[in-house]
Amino acid sequence: MNPRASAATGVLAVGAALTVSELLAAVFDVPESPLLAVAQHAVDLTPAPLIKPIIDLVGTADKPLAVAVTVVVLLALGAVAGRAWIERRQVSLTLVGGFTALGTLAVLTRPEPSAAAVVATVAGAAAALAVLHLLQDRLAEDAPDGTRRSFLVGAAVVLVGIVASGVGGQLLAERRRRRAELERARASLDLPLEPTSTPAGADLGIDGQRPWTTPNRDFYRIDTALSPPLLDASEWSLRIHGLVDREITVTYDDLVARGLTEAWVTLCCVSNEVGGDLIGNANWSGVPMADLLAEAGVQDGADCLLSTSVDGWTCGTPLEAVTDGRNALLAVGMNGEPLPVRHGFPVRQVIPGLYGYVSATKWVVDWEVTRFAEVEAYWTQRGWGERGPIKTQSRIDLPAPNSTVRAGQQVIAGVAWHQHTGISAVEVRVDEGDWVGATIGEVDTVDTWVQWSVPWDATPGRHTIEVRATDADGRVQTQERADVLPDGATGWHSVDVAAQA
Repeated sequence: MNPRASAATGVLAVGAALTVSELLAAVFDVPESPLLAVAQHAVDLTPAPLIKPIIDLVGTADKPLAVAVTVVVLLALGAVAGRAWIERRQVSLTLVGGFTALGTLAVLTRPEPSAAAVVATVAGAAAALAVLHLLQDRLAEDAPDGTRRSFLVGAAVVLVGIVASGVGGQLLAERRRRRAELERARASLDLPLEPTSTPAGADLGIDGQRPWTTPNRDFYRIDTALSPPLLDASEWSLRIHGLVDREITVTYDDLVARGLTEAWVTLCCVSNEVGGDLIGNANWSGVPMADLLAEAGVQDGADCLLSTSVDGWTCGTPLEAVTDGRNALLAVGMNGEPLPVRHGFPVRQVIPGLYGYVSATKWVVDWEVTRFAEVEAYWTQRGWGERGPIKTQSRIDLPAPNSTVRAGQQVIAGVAWHQHTGISAVEVRVDEGDWVGATIGEVDTVDTWVQWSVPWDATPGRHTIEVRATDADGRVQTQERADVLPDGATGWHSVDVAAQA
């Protein structure tokens, strides 16, 4: 029997298993399909030393990459099962059984285990066995002269079925997603949100510079969810427990009825490299987190708020950062609109002064008031710092790195930030010359970035431009380069540009 054809039967069998399970997951509207559940476990089990190089290489494409790698591995194992079917069938059956057990375990150990997801997993395994039987039998029946007409016809039928079920599953899943998002939007129409406008003087209005207010569609997204959870606002609640005088549960309506506070806050990811763009500024609408904790009554000795997302991700936040009077919010609105699903709908945390991995929990459903000595959150378990305070940073947006500009009058512009401390000065130098003070945009909060600009008389030739910021406490941004691991990058941002006459 042709070994390549045998291997192809295994690949097609895995393809059938995946598309059938995904189709049924969409039909049953399960929270997380078997494929996503397995891929998510692979992400969670990836050793911390490997995570940083992967993020450096692929950036925000890490989630599609995790799914793609999972599919490739399964297809490769399917090829092995196909080749072993005739002479070592026990190996093939063991592999299929292993696929089924892995998928079942994955869906049952997710934060929202689903019997329907188990059914989808088992149905996928049954489809794989059916395809193996069908195509291997056709291979055995084909003419001894090498003609594989029966096998090719069967393979074509299976391939059409895979494509049809795959497309159908995706269309159905997307339709359900759109419907769920519309339902959520309708449920949020009564939110007392007003259109937001950038404060006067904050945006310097320089052509080509990124705006001071980051539009929702452009705001960076970094989280561990392969697919954003679809959580209905009417079913959302937050449980507050642990070292509190009284355990309380807050519903979405309860939260909104407390009245909303608005705050401009810049969020930044700890994975943001020097000069990186994993940062954004928005106007958030929500309820002060401190008010809820006060109602629960925080007990002496507590120093950590362990928050948990609906998908099981955990975040350890210094309790002081929530209760010291800063605008730490349970946000329901973003730039005058209900939170987008991908940014945490229906409710997320926004806490100035801390990197997102220790503060900005999306889809938050649980608070445990506790002690850092007793808990380890998701990223802390993987080698990242425990408390994640923001570091002073500045970035050059104009001119762009490795760009060419006309010699003569140009402008150097960018942003600088140190949330909840503020920026007092920004300086720029060209080719290691004298530092020149920049004009800084006017903001009435220390919780956002500031735009800055410096006029530049560019002479012909190549130039290196550097920037540094001074925070509101008088501390000058360090030149020392440090990696993002374990608690955020440091160093001056620089760009190389060419000026032509």
